[in-house]
This record gives sequence, structure tokens and C-alpha cells, in this order.
Amino acid sequence: MSVAYLNGRFVPLAEARISVLDRGFLFADGIYEVAAVIDGKLVDSASHLARLERSTSAIGIGLPLLLTEIESAQKELVARNNLTEGLVYVQITRGADATRDFLPSPDIQPTQVMFTHAKPFLDVPAARNGLAVATMPDLRWARRDIKSVGLLAQAMAKRAAADAGAQEAWMVEDGFVTEGASSTAFIVTDEGIITRPYSQAVLAGCTGAALTALAEESGIAVVRRPFTVAEALAAKEAFITSASTLCQSVVRIDGQSIGDGVPGPVAMRLRALYIDFARRTSV
Repeated sequence: MSVAYLNGRFVPLAEARISVLDRGFLFADGIYEVAAVIDGKLVDSASHLARLERSTSAIGIGLPLLLTEIESAQKELVARNNLTEGLVYVQITRGADATRDFLPSPDIQPTQVMFTHAKPFLDVPAARNGLAVATMPDLRWARRDIKSVGLLAQAMAKRAAADAGAQEAWMVEDGFVTEGASSTAFIVTDEGIITRPYSQAVLAGCTGAALTALAEESGIAVVRRPFTVAEALAAKEAFITSASTLCQSVVRIDGQSIGDGVPGPVAMRLRALYIDFARRTSV
């Protein structure tokens, strides 16, 4: 039986209950974070927890636990669910109020939920064969640096991408790729690895940050600048990063093959470097 964490208690996932007046449900007034688990340990935990704290602070939600306590609860969840490979999901909302109102009451208490999801991502077909991406207009709000639970635009983009035979959507604004619906977007050209610079227009990906640091340590140039869809189509390689995919090659964009149409050497090398990093530094 799967176990979840809800407001200080470990409970069966099927029995976890949250009020219909919770502002996460009514207003998407909340933050979430996802960390990978490999070999039963949390990957890049400090980065994910720091981003959780940045996002909650940005919208004025106080953390109900210290970061060390959140990490301890995550580890306990991993152990209770016998999770060896997969994800830990953390969500903190502003909490439940007595009634629905745009302004919360001053004494409202945050709601914290955590659960695990068993998911293979080390030895999967997409890692060996690459994946397809479909480009979509970026319809999201302006503060994409905040990891908000408001994911309607991303869910719509994912659905449209799936209908087009793709596994991920790349969001496009003014002709430039911002990021994936649930990933960070990269291309490889003669300049090196190109990815969007951090700003309010994109989420600072934890996996992407670790991977670009590994790339630079290995002598691979990393250029932070916007790139267009046309540049992506003409690139030598393309790839995505996220906690749930690690690093995976993009072999088609809008039906057009990228490079040789197979996972490229740069992305494959970086994936191997990241998995080694994940195993060496997991907690």
C-alpha cells in the first residue's frame, strides 16, 4: 500500500484527504517540487529544496517545516514505499480557509503533501532512441521562474503534443523557444550547448543546472542565450533535462529529424555524466 505524507503524518495514499476549500485546489495558490530517486536515494536534493524555498518565498507562503525536516520526510517516504527508482512529489499550498475568497485569512496555515511515484528512467526506450517534440505557443503566465501548481497551459500543450505524436512540447514565444512543458530545452551547435538564460521567463531547472556544470567541467562550452525554432531544426543535436527524464535526446521537432535523427554523442555523454553525478551525490 502506497504511503503519503500529509501535514505532519504518514498516511495511506488512498486515505489522504484535503479540504475542498484548500487554496491550491481553488486558486492554484501553491508550489510544487519533484526530485528523482535512484538506488533508493534522493538526487540533487539540496538544489530542489532550495528551489522549493525560493518559490514559496516568492508567493509569500511560509514553509511548514525546515528544509532538513522536509528532506527527512522525503527519505522516510522513500523507505516506507520501498522506492528504488522514481520520483518524490512535494506540494505546499497556502492552506484551507473558512470560505472561498481571493484574500486569505491572516491565520491560514499551509498544507503540505508528499508522495512517491515509481518510475523507471535509467533504462528506458526514450533514453536509447530519443524522443519527439512538438512546438506550441507559450500561453503561460509571466512568472515562470516560480514552480507553481498552476499547470493548465502545460497540460494543454502536453495533450496537443501527444496528439501530434510527440512526447514533449516546446513552448515558443516571439519565435524563441522558452522551455519544455515539463523540461529544460537545449540544442547543440558549433557554439556548443545552447540554452535559455535564467530569468522570470523560464524555470531554473535543477537537473539542467547540474548538467551544464558537468558539461563545462568536461570542456564543453555552454552558451546561455535564446534560440529560435529554426535554429533548433538546424542544430546538430537537441535534448531535454528534467528530474523525471534526466537527459534525453530530441530526435524530431515538429516531425523533422534533428541531426542524424538518432541520439547524438553530446547528449549521450552528458546523460552518462549526470547519472554518475546522481549516484555519487545522492542522499
